This record gives sequence, structure tokens and C-alpha cells, in this order.
Amino acid sequence: MTRRAALKTLAATTAAVAAAPALRAAADRTWAERLGWQAGDVVVIFHVDDVGMHHAANRGAIESHERGVGNSWALMMPCPWVPEIVKYLRAHPEVDAGLHLTLTSEWIPYRWGPLAGTAAVPGLVDDEGCLWRSVPQVIQKATAEEVEAEIRAQIARAERLGLPVTHLDSHMGTLFARPDYFERWLRVAAEKRLPLLAPGGHRTHVSRSHPDASQALPAVVQKVWDAGLPVIDDLHSGSYDGPPEGRTDWLLKVLAELKPGITEILFHASIPTDDFPLVTSSHAHRLADTRALTDPRVRQLLADRGIHRTTWRELMERRKRMG
Repeated sequence: MTRRAALKTLAATTAAVAAAPALRAAADRTWAERLGWQAGDVVVIFHVDDVGMHHAANRGAIESHERGVGNSWALMMPCPWVPEIVKYLRAHPEVDAGLHLTLTSEWIPYRWGPLAGTAAVPGLVDDEGCLWRSVPQVIQKATAEEVEAEIRAQIARAERLGLPVTHLDSHMGTLFARPDYFERWLRVAAEKRLPLLAPGGHRTHVSRSHPDASQALPAVVQKVWDAGLPVIDDLHSGSYDGPPEGRTDWLLKVLAELKPGITEILFHASIPTDDFPLVTSSHAHRLADTRALTDPRVRQLLADRGIHRTTWRELMERRKRMG
């Protein structure tokens, strides 16, 4: 199940969450305006997922930051290459470093297990001792209590490593897949004062990719905002849309057409090593993400359109100032 499918599942099963009163924003006010930008401002988070998953992913994240526009990352804490990227982040604290909360281990030969330990979260573990490969398997087997325990274990590892966590994301959208999972995610995020991914504005791209989820999201983000956390206007999750050779042109088109508000665009930037194709068949798309994020035409378009780049760290700082 992809992030898109998980969001659709949330829309179909979120009766309890949707029962909360929806936030009635003025139709002409974006979340960017609520957080202090001007009317009409286009604000973008260039977000690189799967950091720490593999050395190839770390190389792509670093390249996208040092030579490109990728300034927000999400790390997969159960994965073996996390210490490498944490060392880099200690030397580069300007990078927005969140956690890509990981409850699945989807690849065939290359896998990982829960940080909470099998005994603590048996419903998250398959016969190989690893996290389940798919979101439906997690939904069927794991309790909300186990999900919360693993979320806390992943945050605890980041804290032990001295990582200044700036936000919480969800690998494969698993935490959107059941309302009780989302509630536990929000509980921890509010306790830790860490933003979580919540698109609740015009939702142009969310509406196109999964219209049912788009209808449910305003009720979800009401709780996020009430918890003192920021909300964004839209999420573009089409990292694998189209062939890899057209990725830069795709990004330029997306940026040229963005509506006012805060939009997060997801990438899986990597620079494949010799073994990376054995890990994932998406290696060509991931390399294309790196090339798109580092293409000078992208930075030029940002300047030409006056598009603002932001991070989850900045969003939270702006939210705190609002009280």
C-alpha cells in the first residue's frame, strides 16, 4: 500500500476523527497566511524521504542539499545506514531532519526489524523477524498500542544519537491507515511538540490523487492545529509519476503551476551504489529525483516565480509564535 492508498483508507475508516468539528478557515486564506506569509505567497517544502535507508539514499540526500534545493529530510530509524547520516547532520544542523516513522520493511532481500523489540511489538513482526512488508498486513496484525510503542522507540533512538528531530512523517503512509494509529501518532507529536504531516488547505494534488481522503483531511487537521502544530495546504506525493528521464521537466511543471499556500513535494533522492538495484527496483526514479533537485533550472524557476522554500522547523517556529 502506498501513501496514497493509506490516505484513502483513512478517509474510509476515520468516522471517529471526522466527527471532530472541521476548522472553518476563510476560503481565501491559506495556511501559509495563517503562519505569517503574505496573501498569494507560494511556499514549498522539498522533502527527501527514506534517508538512512541505505548509503545510496544518504548520498542522494546530501547531494540534493549541497548542490540543490532539497532542504528537508525524513530518516528511517530502524535502517542500518542511520548512523552515517546522523554524523553528517551533526555537522550540518541547518538541514531539516525529521523521522520517517517506519512500520514496514517492504524490500525482498534487504530488511529491518522494529526498534522496540519483537517481544514488545509482536503484531508488527513477520516470520522473518522483520517488520511486515505491506500496510494491509500491519493493519491486520498490529494494535495501536504496538504502533505507539514503536513510534516512541524510533524517537528514542534519534534522541540517543543526538539528532535534533524537527518533524514526524509516515513511511508508506501507514499511520494514516487507521484512525487509532493516527490518534497515537498525534498524541506523541503533541507531547513532543513535533509537527506531523497534515495537508488541510486547498489540497489540489491530494484531491486529484485521492478525492475521498481529501474530504476527510480537514477534520483530521483540526485536531493537529488544536494541538499547537502547523498545517500545510497540499501534498504532492507523485514521486514515481512518469518515466525517470522526464523527472526534471515534471518538477518544473509542478512548480510553475503551484497555487498559493504551503505545498510539500516528496522525493526519494538517491545516488545508486552497485548493490542498490538489488535493494529496490525504483533505483532509476530515485536517481532522477536527485538530478531534478540539483538541476539549476529548478532554482532559477523558484527565483523567477518568487517561490519561498521552507522547512518543518520554520513552520513550527511560526506556529509557536501564534501561541
